[in-house]
Amino acid sequence: MSYDFFVHESAYVDDGCTIGAGTKIWHFAHIISGTTIGRDCVVGQNVVVGPHVSVGNGCKIQNNVSLYKGVTLEDDVFCGPSCVFTNVLNPRAHVQRKDEFRPTLVKQGATIGANATVVCGHTLGAYCMIGAGAVVTHDVPAHALMVGVPARQAGWVSHDGEILGPDLVCPRSGRVYKETNGELKDVPNG
Repeated sequence: MSYDFFVHESAYVDDGCTIGAGTKIWHFAHIISGTTIGRDCVVGQNVVVGPHVSVGNGCKIQNNVSLYKGVTLEDDVFCGPSCVFTNVLNPRAHVQRKDEFRPTLVKQGATIGANATVVCGHTLGAYCMIGAGAVVTHDVPAHALMVGVPARQAGWVSHDGEILGPDLVCPRSGRVYKETNGELKDVPNG
């Protein structure tokens, strides 16, 4: 049987999954039933996705990441090595809480650094950047640079992932931004 995506011989893709063209699923990964992964994604070694998780197009999920029920990644999201998503706020081994899972939405173009933790029930805004080892405990604005434990905003980042200076001009692309009421927006024809 021929597919338009790649699955390493040591990986498992359960029945009932949808995998987009050009996606690569690497060593020892497990894609659990009901999961949808878009086109041109990279799923690294030891990654677990599912059940019933949605991953957009162009996402990169690095080694040792688990995306459990309740997590949604929009297009072009980067999940750094060993970053963590929780799905319940107060887990106990002896208490069933599957009806208490809280959703986590990671919007387009967001980056989550290595070993960062995203506590469930929050939204990470488009093109935000979560620093390595940060612990996200609340919603994150689009383009926000978040660092520390708990994560706090340390600045803004551009669509290209560049830290913006006081002029809010991307040093890579020249794209111009404007901050209004705690939100960062593009300046058309800036």
